Amino acid sequence: MASASQLRRRGLVAAAGVSVAALTLAGCSAGDGDDSASGDSITIGTTEQITALDPAGSYDNGSFAVMNQVYPFLLNTPYGSPDVEPDIAETAEFTSENEYTVTLKEGLKFANGNELTSSDVKFTFDRQLAIADENGPSSLLYNLDSIETPDDLTVVFKLISPNDQIFPQILSSPVGPIVDEDVFSADSITSDDDIVEGKPFAGQYSISSYKVNELIQYKANPDYAGILGEAATETVNARYYTDASNLKLDVQEGNIDVAHRTLSATDIEDLRGNDNVKVVDGPGGEIRYLVFNFNTMPFGATTAEADPAKALAVRQAIADLIDRDALSEDVYKGTFTPLYSYVPEGLTGANESLKELYGADGAPDADKAAERLTAAGIQTPLDISIQYVAERYGPSSSDEYAIIKENLEESGLFTVNLQSTEWVQFSEDRVADLYPAYQLGWFPDYSDADNYLTPFFLTENFLSNHYDNQEVNDKILEQATTADPAAREALIGEIQDLVAADLSTIPYLQGAQVAVVGSDVEGAEDTLDASFKFRYAALSKG
Repeated sequence: MASASQLRRRGLVAAAGVSVAALTLAGCSAGDGDDSASGDSITIGTTEQITALDPAGSYDNGSFAVMNQVYPFLLNTPYGSPDVEPDIAETAEFTSENEYTVTLKEGLKFANGNELTSSDVKFTFDRQLAIADENGPSSLLYNLDSIETPDDLTVVFKLISPNDQIFPQILSSPVGPIVDEDVFSADSITSDDDIVEGKPFAGQYSISSYKVNELIQYKANPDYAGILGEAATETVNARYYTDASNLKLDVQEGNIDVAHRTLSATDIEDLRGNDNVKVVDGPGGEIRYLVFNFNTMPFGATTAEADPAKALAVRQAIADLIDRDALSEDVYKGTFTPLYSYVPEGLTGANESLKELYGADGAPDADKAAERLTAAGIQTPLDISIQYVAERYGPSSSDEYAIIKENLEESGLFTVNLQSTEWVQFSEDRVADLYPAYQLGWFPDYSDADNYLTPFFLTENFLSNHYDNQEVNDKILEQATTADPAAREALIGEIQDLVAADLSTIPYLQGAQVAVVGSDVEGAEDTLDASFKFRYAALSKG
């Protein structure tokens, strides 16, 4: 079993919907240029921001949405399934307890004509670890020791811990896009412009034109050799919006064909009654949660009144007061549902330990919260600062955190200083210990309970919130290498119970996937699946 010191820092940025600050499309119709919606192409609108096209330099949903269209993966999830299968690999299997061997298909090549061989695969993962960008996904490779390439088609991943049940899923995750060693730098992030010019693409699409966070045009890649098949539409245009209301307007007016992330719950509810569009729902793994910085929160380790017992009482009292039903119904109109577990409902191992420990059977309980603070000797009302991102997680975030503030202040136990920051600044500040408590959302990298535990609760985790419980750390590593399903499920339950008692984070909502499409658009039902990857190649127009 790997110790915490053997794990590389899980420096993730929560993959989540991002609003775009680059372009306002108010009043812009799709008929103004080549990106128009037509029978020969599909135009997709989104408010999700791209951080970087380099897989080593971003770990957010907006960037990964692009990567899923243009880069190949060794393993991938076919339409309608959460389970990984060989993609550009011919075979992929454990050849010993510590070796995972992948054999590539013959004749693979990138859109620029370069051959795709085992050398590119080794280069891909070696550079992830060498760069280890704070905003990148390299930490997902915590169990990778080294890579060998005995020939052009064979890749042998040498693993630190044996029987890693998660590693095949990780190869399909944001750390898994295979890149061209002749285009990408081995030790630094490659710019978007250099990537687009170099055409190192071997997914279902290539990028034919690119203006970051404004417009991307994709062309079907005739040489794609993976499991997803050829694209249903030759040309796809992705248009980026700063305002969800403009996104709604354009999809209902037929100026775009698809709106995917992020419309408000009110807009979605309204569009369900519009005969010109279809609202398509899919299984959801998205969660919303509140993070505590164990150093800077009230009574945190670096504060003048540092007291771990009082800090815990503060977290517990907040957990007693959050009204999940109000957030679900009043803000999200049921598109998000109350979440009382660290692993979302529907995944193996999920339990509701938070519901048992806090509030009154999950409902807010101000008396219980007051008792905790009084027992800890904390004077009330207690001042606490909470930071959120007004646009990153959709236009309802402000309403979401207004309710959380109201929950805390109506109890008379807290005075909340609620502030919003743009994402770029927020992502820097939160890892610099500037926020005592803050909002995050999470989109899974793969459909397994591990992805809701490992990134958050290992001693070195992407939250960088100074949470450290060695028992939790060890059990997370143990479940990842436990082959017996029942034993692994039991461990996952134990981990959730332990972190529920510590309250490093408070998860409170679980959301569905939603896309709004024109009445003549097909295929959204196929790609809104439990893989949580929205593949443009499934979409077509009648």
